[in-house]
Amino acid sequence: MSSKLKFRLALVLCCVMMMSILAGCGGEKPAAEDPSSEASGEVIKLGFLGALTGSVANYGIPGKKGMEMAIEEINANGGILGHQVEGVYDDNKGETTDISAIAKKYITRDKVVAMVGDPCTGLTKVAGQIAQDNEVVIISAGATGTGVVEIGDYVFRNTLLDAFAAPAVVDWMITEKGWKNIAIITSLNNGYSTALTPVFKDAITAKEGNIVLDESINDGETDFTAQVTKLKNAGADVLVFTGYYTEAALIMNEVQKQNFDMVLVGGDGLYGQDLAALGQSAVEEKVIFYCGFSSDQPSDETAAFLEAYRAKYDEDPDMFSAQYYDAVYILKKAMEDADSIDPKVFKTQLAKLADYPGVSGITTIGPDREPRKSPVCLITIKDGQFALLEKIPVNL
Repeated sequence: MSSKLKFRLALVLCCVMMMSILAGCGGEKPAAEDPSSEASGEVIKLGFLGALTGSVANYGIPGKKGMEMAIEEINANGGILGHQVEGVYDDNKGETTDISAIAKKYITRDKVVAMVGDPCTGLTKVAGQIAQDNEVVIISAGATGTGVVEIGDYVFRNTLLDAFAAPAVVDWMITEKGWKNIAIITSLNNGYSTALTPVFKDAITAKEGNIVLDESINDGETDFTAQVTKLKNAGADVLVFTGYYTEAALIMNEVQKQNFDMVLVGGDGLYGQDLAALGQSAVEEKVIFYCGFSSDQPSDETAAFLEAYRAKYDEDPDMFSAQYYDAVYILKKAMEDADSIDPKVFKTQLAKLADYPGVSGITTIGPDREPRKSPVCLITIKDGQFALLEKIPVNL
């Protein structure tokens, strides 16, 4: 065989071998881009939904701290199914356009398997639809209004619902306190407020209370002279305000200015440190709101959480830090029960959650995928700090 022929034969054999190698390497695509991949050592990403600046940052800032602490603890104890957990934290500023963009980024770019938040009902609905459309789990650590889990089977929450809490609070107001003549003020540009007001009204009617004043404001307004003047002359025993903490403080400042006695009762939208800072003496033992968490009279789980949180942040946790913390651990339990980090798989176990002993209370997800939590904590302000007034049972 000539040297020229040998060279050609060697070249052909070389080409055949290269084609075999390429064919063997190209048979499968790598799974790294799939957020539900079960590959050993892959990081599980969880997206934080909450405001770190803006008008509702009092909810998001402590929520982020609770989420971060839960993730650190989980990683220190081996992670979830052998995977470490990473939180992704963007600031949605309490705006629908921001949360929409962030939710899409978390899913398409960061490849999260779940999102934790938002505390606000309207914002959760925006992110919830995006999560449902993309088959990624979302668990809200604060949304209490209607129409949330109805979005679809990837949407959950772990908070005390207005539908259970408000009737229990109305029963307490009328039966225990004798406050039968009730004034209501609603914030018309606040979805939380417009959803909560009908729940209170229905409960008041059911307990044969009297609505003696039905007034409205808007978030962002600062002069409530007209509304408070009407309240002063309405003959009300108590004021139900269904909005947020900033406007509640300003309303009570005007009540104090007009020099009459009135207690304001509301939902967990009043749970913000700025309530005491803005209202000062006007809100001292004059504002009562319900929520599912109190650092007073803690369970064993809550006591351990309080100790760890105080050691880490040198401050007391609130409802949002507790509920974000619980949400992360609830996701962990669902993944471990399902033996999978795929949201298409572990969402089924999330829907079966029963009697989970969280730091924010015992939580069960019902057949409608809504959380059942009890009791209701009634919180007031004493010496500028939130303080437990009373715990009342919820009719579940």
